[in-house]
Amino acid sequence: MTTLKEQLHEDLTAAIKARDELRSSTLRLTLASVTSAEVAGKQKRELSDAEVLQVIGKEAKKRREAADAFEGAGRTEQAARERAEGEVLEAYLPKQLTDEELAGIVAAAVAESGASGPQGMGAVMKLVRPQVEGKAEGGRVAAAVKAALAG
Repeated sequence: MTTLKEQLHEDLTAAIKARDELRSSTLRLTLASVTSAEVAGKQKRELSDAEVLQVIGKEAKKRREAADAFEGAGRTEQAARERAEGEVLEAYLPKQLTDEELAGIVAAAVAESGASGPQGMGAVMKLVRPQVEGKAEGGRVAAAVKAALAG
């Protein structure tokens, strides 16, 4: 079975052969980020698939934030490119939870922890985070928990 990193390399090769500039540049940058993460510690190591997914998630988030920034500055062409790059990366990430699914997980965690009010945020987040890892952004999760505790 191929690792996620190997899959990225294979897809990059295919994109280059197909002369798909957007896909190949996006995968190149992502693989560069994976390599950076591998050499970031005291010694070089191979990242697990879960860690590679985290890197891809960060890269996708950067693309979304950059697209919003370009949009705000009236640079729609740049924003469209960032969004397209984000879509290439989204294909490698687990399917994101819908708002309803996220709300259900949060509601169950609130009930389980017995937390109420803003001071219960940490306890609920501790229960929710492992269940939504990689399937929902931290900001979305925090907002859902905040809403559940306020309501």
